[in-house]
Amino acid sequence: MPSPDIITVSQLARLIGTPEAPVIVDVCVDDDFNADPRLIPGSFRHPFSDIEALMPRFQGHRVVVVCRKGHKLGQGAAALLRTNGIAAESLEGGVVAWHEAGEPAVPATAIPPRRESGETLWVTRHRPKVDRIACPWLIRRFVDPSARFLFVAPAEVMDVADRFGATPFDVEGVFWSHRGEECSFDTMVSEFGLGTEPLKLLATIVRGADTDRHDLAPQAAGLLAASLGLSRMYRDDLRQIDAGMLLYDAFYRWCRDAVDEGHDWPTGKVKA
Repeated sequence: MPSPDIITVSQLARLIGTPEAPVIVDVCVDDDFNADPRLIPGSFRHPFSDIEALMPRFQGHRVVVVCRKGHKLGQGAAALLRTNGIAAESLEGGVVAWHEAGEPAVPATAIPPRRESGETLWVTRHRPKVDRIACPWLIRRFVDPSARFLFVAPAEVMDVADRFGATPFDVEGVFWSHRGEECSFDTMVSEFGLGTEPLKLLATIVRGADTDRHDLAPQAAGLLAASLGLSRMYRDDLRQIDAGMLLYDAFYRWCRDAVDEGHDWPTGKVKA
């Protein structure tokens, strides 16, 4: 049984993608990381020797420290954080155990450059409906929890991207956009190495809602209805993202945990 200050791969995997996910910091040395430059979803890299510099960022959060095999660097950095009042654990077996378990990992090269303050910055068209809420949800839950999003007039997206160093998405002619019959959410699931069964199912639902192909999944019509309702409820696109996070949290948990569960009335009715 792991010690109280150790979290297992299966325990961490259940938390990632949910609002309860911890802050995950990767303290692998450069040589180890460069041998396999992939990140546990939602994690970021930071030198183990400078771990206390992150104290302000960690206040009030649960933290998981990850090193290559879960030994001295991860356990030492987590212990140092605990002496400063941070609820910190290390990952049992480290990134080696994570990869051996077949859990998804995000290629570091797929993540856009971070700003000096540490977060990625994205830009797209204003007044989002489906894809432009789904993509920020995916990024914040699985790639960069601190990501920021700019919503501007369609004609200004590329100039804003250029002037502010933001990554454009869900507009024509850019990398992070529709490809053939697939939508921008599909592109991100693929490029970020997040092709788990729950996320592939969610991608099908998003695609059906975003491209008016409700035949792809029965849930697509409901997602579209909820998305259009949110777009009428909020004039502020950032407030709409905040509300949409809960919507996609619910759809993701259904895709992951509840696809086989039904509901009927009266309860206990015997089916013919």
